[in-house]
Amino acid sequence: MKTRIMVVDDDANMRDLMNTLLESEGYEVIPAENAAAAQAAFEGPQPDAVLLDLQLPDGHGLDLLPSIKKQWPETEVIVLTGNATFDAAVEATKRGAYHFQNKPVDPKNLMVLVKRALEHKQLNEQASSLRQALSTMTGGASPIFQSSAMKAVVRTVERVAPSDVSLLLTGESGTGKEVIADLVHALSPRAKGPMIKVNCAALPRELIESELFGSVKGAYTGAQADREGLFRQSDGGTLLLDEISEMPIDTQSKLLRVLQEKEVRPVGGRTSYKTDCRVIAATNRPPEEAIKSGKLREDLYYRISAISIPLPPLRERREDILPLANSFLKRFAAQANRVITGYTPAAAEMLRKFDWPGNVRQLQNEVQRAVLMCEGKQVDVQDLSISAPRVETPEDETNLTLMEAMERNTIVQMLKETGGNKLETAKRLGIGRQTLYNKIKAYGIET
Repeated sequence: MKTRIMVVDDDANMRDLMNTLLESEGYEVIPAENAAAAQAAFEGPQPDAVLLDLQLPDGHGLDLLPSIKKQWPETEVIVLTGNATFDAAVEATKRGAYHFQNKPVDPKNLMVLVKRALEHKQLNEQASSLRQALSTMTGGASPIFQSSAMKAVVRTVERVAPSDVSLLLTGESGTGKEVIADLVHALSPRAKGPMIKVNCAALPRELIESELFGSVKGAYTGAQADREGLFRQSDGGTLLLDEISEMPIDTQSKLLRVLQEKEVRPVGGRTSYKTDCRVIAATNRPPEEAIKSGKLREDLYYRISAISIPLPPLRERREDILPLANSFLKRFAAQANRVITGYTPAAAEMLRKFDWPGNVRQLQNEVQRAVLMCEGKQVDVQDLSISAPRVETPEDETNLTLMEAMERNTIVQMLKETGGNKLETAKRLGIGRQTLYNKIKAYGIET
């Protein structure tokens, strides 16, 4: 969908000029020659920004401005006038204008101003969306998080987000560590800065330092140009280091120095650069276990864990399962343009009792699949891949609980679907490879 810009100006030549400029940038233009035409446009599609002239033949732009903001609260309004006064600029700002600009307007500067207004709108929408998400997690008629454990997590996020303290998010794969990191960033003074995420386990050992700290041309084979690095790219914002315990130990030593000295030196470089970003680390390994096994430096752990937020697995907070499932159902049904009102009692009970080895990520994937498979107005047990234990349990596994048997059957079925590919199976289930290996061993699954 194209970005829409409304141009409210009684000067036909000015409207034509701005129409040409805006369309050349790929914007869709909504022209209005006076206040009445602008108000008539209230019945049409909402513009992302409005260029508003103050001197209109049937009214004053300052009088029209509150009506525009009331009708379209998220729309940014740029006021243009040939008779600028300080008082008018102050009043326009009070009434919700994003910017007050004198005429004549330089075309290049105007396009820069429009882009900034649109970026401002997008940032406000993201922050508003995340704040709304935070609100609905623990409050309202149908809160997403009803468990006391997750309510405590949200309260901690609200307290620590305004600070610059480093955070360590712990918990199994799929518990929502990245979502919590997003919320911390959105509720912090750095919300307008970049939010950059890197999965340390996904980076090749020989490239991770270049990716994090940057590198200079010729520093290693294939380094054909200078590389800025994620620490410098996230300056003024937040950097999420996911799966930090999978980072090579020697790189952890260099990371510790960067965090202590607040400066970074590119690989092969001689110059160090100041860095100003908030670091959030995350790991699906228990930190004490990672330190004991030599996967995580103890001194780095103490440096990044000023505040540690553990996220409990979904099986330990079953009261959150159905609210989350309902939230996912609403989202995916809307995306698929389907009318699905909820779950049958049997399906809801199946969701609630399942152990969810892949946690929230697996639940989300399951609901998305169910929306596609559902033929009625409610998701039933046959629409859920967890509900049909079609694989026979070996004799030596007959003492498994019902939930363990269902979990085992889900893993076996997924292994069949992927041709025994454990990496793909873990990905589809939303769990880590090691978690999958542990469960295959525990359940005696032949692969």
